[in-house]
Amino acid sequence: MDSIEASKMLTDGYSAKILAATMYHPRSAQEISVKYGIPIAACYRRIKQLEDSGLLECTERRLNQKGKRVSLYISRLKNAYIFFEAGKIRVKMQLTTGATREFSGWDENEILKK
Repeated sequence: MDSIEASKMLTDGYSAKILAATMYHPRSAQEISVKYGIPIAACYRRIKQLEDSGLLECTERRLNQKGKRVSLYISRLKNAYIFFEAGKIRVKMQLTTGATREFSGWDENEILKK
């Protein structure tokens, strides 16, 4: 992931809602979808993207009353910062584990090509 992709993920409305909803308590995709008005298909897509990037983690899988398997997710993101310095975009994320991820390297010429 580069700094542009990382900044898009953090500023995407659905992704931001999912990360905020799961900051302190694990929640299912269905619960997030209903409570925060995210279409269920979009909710599952964003959850997959956030899991793949390491910002969201499945903490538990259980059966609901109808016998359907439900996954509960929790955010691993503690802090995130987006910087625009000297024509370059830099993204810094601190995870709940204490690890830090940084993405940088795009300058104004690369941004304008996209």
